[in-house]
Amino acid sequence: MGVLLAVVDQLTKNWAVANLPELDPQPFLGEILHLTLLYNSGAAWGMGSEITPVVTGLQIAIVIGVIVFAVRSVRSLWYTLALGLILGGALGNIHDRLLRPPGPFHGAVVDFLELPHWPVFNVADMAVVAGAILVVLLGVIGLPADPAEAEDTTGADDSARADDVARADDVEHPEETR
Repeated sequence: MGVLLAVVDQLTKNWAVANLPELDPQPFLGEILHLTLLYNSGAAWGMGSEITPVVTGLQIAIVIGVIVFAVRSVRSLWYTLALGLILGGALGNIHDRLLRPPGPFHGAVVDFLELPHWPVFNVADMAVVAGAILVVLLGVIGLPADPAEAEDTTGADDSARADDVARADDVEHPEETR
C-alpha cells in the first residue's frame, strides 16, 4: 500500500512539474481547487526551510519508527491501512528531499494542489493527514493495533476481577472459608 501510494505521488508530481507553470494558479475545479506548482524546502506550511536536512532526517526517523511499530505491534487491518497511508506519503516526500534539486537532503518537495485559504499540498501530504486522522479515530473508538492483545488483556482483567470478588467474599464471610 505504502509503496503504491509513493509511486502515485511521484507520478502526479512529475506530471505537475512537466505541465504546470511555477507559481501561476491554474483553475481546476472552479474556485474550489487550483493547480499551483511550487517547491517547498521546509516542512508543513514551509516552516523550517532553512533546516531542510534536519527535516529530512526527522522524516526518515519517523518512517523507521512507524515501520518498527507496524512490524512488532500491528495486526489490525485498519491500523495497517492507516500506517500504509502515512508511510506512502512520507516516502513520497522523502523521495523529493533526497533526489530533487538542489541535492540530497536539501531537495524541495513538489506541491501543486491548492484549496482556498489553505497551503499548497500534494498527494503524499493528503495520505499522511488521512492516515494520521485514521489513527486518531481508531484510538478514540478503542480499536487496538493488535486485537489478540486486547483479547488477552480482557481475559486477564476478567480473571483478576474474579479473584478480587473471591477475596472480598472471604473477608465478608470468614466463617465459610474454614
